[in-house]
Amino acid sequence: MSRFWSKTVKELTPYVPGEQPKLSQLIKLNTNESPYGPSPKALAAIAAANTETLRLYPDPNSDALKQSIAKLHGLTANQVFVGNGSDEVLAHVFLGLLKHEDPILFPDITYSFYPVYCKLYSIALDNIPLSDDFSISVTDYLKKNNGRNGGIIFPNPNAPTGKALPLKDIETLLQSNKDSVVVIDEAYVDFGTSSAVSLIKQYNNLLVTHTLSKSYALAGLRVGYAVGHPDLIEALERVKNSFNSYPIDKLAMAGAMAAIEDQDYLKKISQAVIKTRENLIQSLNTLGFETIPSSANFIFTKHPKHDAAKLSAALREKHIIVRHFKLPRIDQHLRITIGTDQQCDALVKAIKEIL
Repeated sequence: MSRFWSKTVKELTPYVPGEQPKLSQLIKLNTNESPYGPSPKALAAIAAANTETLRLYPDPNSDALKQSIAKLHGLTANQVFVGNGSDEVLAHVFLGLLKHEDPILFPDITYSFYPVYCKLYSIALDNIPLSDDFSISVTDYLKKNNGRNGGIIFPNPNAPTGKALPLKDIETLLQSNKDSVVVIDEAYVDFGTSSAVSLIKQYNNLLVTHTLSKSYALAGLRVGYAVGHPDLIEALERVKNSFNSYPIDKLAMAGAMAAIEDQDYLKKISQAVIKTRENLIQSLNTLGFETIPSSANFIFTKHPKHDAAKLSAALREKHIIVRHFKLPRIDQHLRITIGTDQQCDALVKAIKEIL
């Protein structure tokens, strides 16, 4: 710890991303990346954009990309915000829409970046425990602090559990929580649940965030976005333009637009992941694992007779990496990204040998 550090930095506990190992010959099932490559149309668009015009700044407003996103969701461009990955978008959301006197609410088991943002921006928070089956109970959010809060945020499907909240429950939350913003983080929505984007025209307190890192197979491109009422989007634009006027570069913009327009490819690889996921769950269940029903591109599972940390370490020795969280309530679970059929078959084979 340096004497030059600010008080804020000294008190931070930074988010720890999933390991990106430098070793080759690994089956990497720890960071929820797509096992398939991006849309060929996206790769072609990136290559075509790689010209001498890179000497010039990109469009600071990313207008063309916003138009593509708006068209996809049946919205207008002023209802779209874009950023350098959904993590940057979420960072602006916390500062621009969730920093109030009352604490914000999110699950006790959820995306571990949320408490980091709260600490960074000095935002008060209240964790709402998930139910015993790891589901989100909307009633618990409405009862907390007599319904007063600085905002509500959670992923749907939730992470790392993979459980999805039905759209009707989200609408109940919106109807009963009109005095603060409800943020639905839909990083994994394309793998088996309904998007809340369809509710945006009805509720001016709803913001939905998306990423191109998961279902679009563009984690290396770093593009995320939020959609909602223009007033909410304006708040994010004000924060963004006080932080970084050019978050989306020309190559990212070109690739993202082409990927968004190639919905056939998105559906193809998403369905492939879903099919592999269900096969993997069945295979693990036959080995005695207890797996939470998943609507994401990963599963959350445990074996009642085998320690999760030891299983993770044993798999690593067999060159397979999965995610283990040393946290209360979930320290006996493993989060396993869905790979290709061949990768998941190798995982099952390795687990059989370990057991």
